[in-house]
Amino acid sequence: MRTIIKGNIIHAPQLGELSIIPGGCLVLEDGAIAAVCDAMPPARPGDQIEDYGDCLLLQSFADLHLHAPQFPLLGMGMDLPLLEWLDTYTFPMEAYFADTGYARRAYRRLAGTLLSLGTTRVCMFSSVHREATLVLMEELEQAGVAGYVGKVDMDRNCPDALRETDGIASTRRWLADCAGRFSHIRPILTPRFTPACSDGLLQDLGALAAETGLPVQSHLSENPAEVAWVRELHPDCEQYWESYAKYGLWNGRTAMAHCVYSDRRERQAMGDAGVLAVHCPDSNTSLSSGIAPVRRMLEEGVKVALGSDIAGGAELAMNRVAAGAIRASKLLALSDPDHPAFLTVLEAYYLATTAGHQFFGAGAGFAVGDKLHAIVVDDSALPPVPRPLTLPERLERALYLMGPSDIRAVYSEGRKVSA
Repeated sequence: MRTIIKGNIIHAPQLGELSIIPGGCLVLEDGAIAAVCDAMPPARPGDQIEDYGDCLLLQSFADLHLHAPQFPLLGMGMDLPLLEWLDTYTFPMEAYFADTGYARRAYRRLAGTLLSLGTTRVCMFSSVHREATLVLMEELEQAGVAGYVGKVDMDRNCPDALRETDGIASTRRWLADCAGRFSHIRPILTPRFTPACSDGLLQDLGALAAETGLPVQSHLSENPAEVAWVRELHPDCEQYWESYAKYGLWNGRTAMAHCVYSDRRERQAMGDAGVLAVHCPDSNTSLSSGIAPVRRMLEEGVKVALGSDIAGGAELAMNRVAAGAIRASKLLALSDPDHPAFLTVLEAYYLATTAGHQFFGAGAGFAVGDKLHAIVVDDSALPPVPRPLTLPERLERALYLMGPSDIRAVYSEGRKVSA
């Protein structure tokens, strides 16, 4: 079956560049993009036409770092620094997810909320609980969200209720449970962060990564106290990143959140290995961690995408996270003596869409052959202006202002999953 979706197409095939097709069409065959056209193609019998008129046809968002069991904590504890916030709010909340009934209620709400905000791909932390992690994967799959979910591993510097006592045995059982069970949600190995993982656990996870070829996600250089703690725990490592690299958890399939205090040497290690830096501007400011040097990362060849990092961040909507990345970069440009250029709207749109989707193997922008991940935005209800706006201006307003009521349709993995 062929589907033709018509609207004002705006996508970002390259950092800082837009491809704009007013009144364009996306042609889908079995959910995959077969063509991107500037006019309606000749009709075929059985074509399904979805004409959205003057609406914006945008790439959907990809959230490369968020903690599912922290969803109930949104907007709480924002006056605490990272490590104190973890002990006071995060760990007690995550303990509740031993109850799979509670987990299902929370995760069903999370999955629906993500789609209502236009996020169709995620790289997500669960908790240490194997059964609740499977519940999370089920709810995301059923809703239509795609991406990676990881059962968290940690065995030290955490409450007893969240401490792994059998090494990676529970993670192996979880991976066995995942096999052949999901179509659009896949597992990712998830050491919480170096201070919460013993050397033996990190070593076993590195061996498991080599055995399975699974990707890895964790945290890096988020907070000065955290960085100092890692140095104490691993005196043989000159820098934080080496505590992952020495165990085989540092390569082109690795996503590291934050990187606020990654200096030039750590950034070079990221670029050389192909590690993805996930910038979480709302979390970094809310928990008083700092501002990641995103412009320098990009100039030095580091791959960068965006994450909400709920509930350290209080914004789950990735358009708001993109706007926050722009604001944070402006503050850094004002405070840094080297005055690095701030992020533009075009660049933030790319980081919130293409840069994230590529971690899952997608191409650039609306790439032919990819399953469609898109949102249709009706911006007619945004504040009225006295002149017609250009499509780039409308995109800018959407990033800063749009909410769920402005998103008319969501497509994930080539399927229309909400309207």
